[in-house]
Amino acid sequence: MDQIQHNFITVQGLKLHVADIGTGPNVVLFLHGFPEIWYTWRHQMIAAANAGFRAIAPDYRGHGLSDQPPEPDKASYRDLVNDILAILEALAITKVFVVAKDFGAWPAYILALLYPDRILGVVTLGVPYIPASSRPSFTKSLPEGFYISRFHEPGRAEADFGRFDATTVFRNIYILFSRSEIPIAAENQEIMDLVDPSTPLPPWFSEEDLKVYGAAYERTGFQTALQITYRSKSDDMGITELIVKVPVLVIMGRKDYFNKFPGIEDSITSGKVNEFTSDLELVYMPEGTHFAQEQAPDQFNQLMLTFLKKHI
Repeated sequence: MDQIQHNFITVQGLKLHVADIGTGPNVVLFLHGFPEIWYTWRHQMIAAANAGFRAIAPDYRGHGLSDQPPEPDKASYRDLVNDILAILEALAITKVFVVAKDFGAWPAYILALLYPDRILGVVTLGVPYIPASSRPSFTKSLPEGFYISRFHEPGRAEADFGRFDATTVFRNIYILFSRSEIPIAAENQEIMDLVDPSTPLPPWFSEEDLKVYGAAYERTGFQTALQITYRSKSDDMGITELIVKVPVLVIMGRKDYFNKFPGIEDSITSGKVNEFTSDLELVYMPEGTHFAQEQAPDQFNQLMLTFLKKHI
């Protein structure tokens, strides 16, 4: 960890934090999910550097050590993609592999669709590519207390999270979202109330790890993260190509609650996801949860590095 360098790159007046390790000619760009930061990829960055790659992981605007945008309620996926391109430009990187998870998969796929000549391959955790036109509507198929529906409502999650310090919010998120059931609250219940305060952290996530995340979000709050992830649209990017034509590896955790989202399992078992990706590998981690990259890093790293080396 002490070999990871931390730099700041100014993009559109914002200082964006980028973690960086390794000096290899081939670069791996790591994109985090909600509500994570670069740190979620610490095991993968070190493994990639040890395998001869350069690994970089930004904190998105309004996340971690990066600056808040001036209008957090207007932050969008377009901002993320533009920020990523500006970071690559500042670092004089022309081509990358992209490794992403959770909502970070969408900017990864957008980059592959818009700039296929710059993307050597994409690895995503838990999120196969399905265009908006073919994507099932999760919010219409699940109860009102579905966490995405709650997080989509401006101010609802902020008020829910605001009852606790950021470290407690993260403790609850890692406990709740590492389970196999979709987080759904009752009508008179908030999402944070789904976790009993006495519940221990998952055994693979330490108190020291929790402190890193908690400190980051004590600084930034959750507004920008919620806005980008749940309230902005990932598809209004001028995308006309609906097929991802770069090699893609999707790593699915068998115990990831996302598998139970309406239509996801059917899209995979029927082979429908293959219609939208010209070169797709899909593998399962039998015990993997939503945080499989932290839960079982050695297993995840082996899958990731095998793919990366195959497509150099």
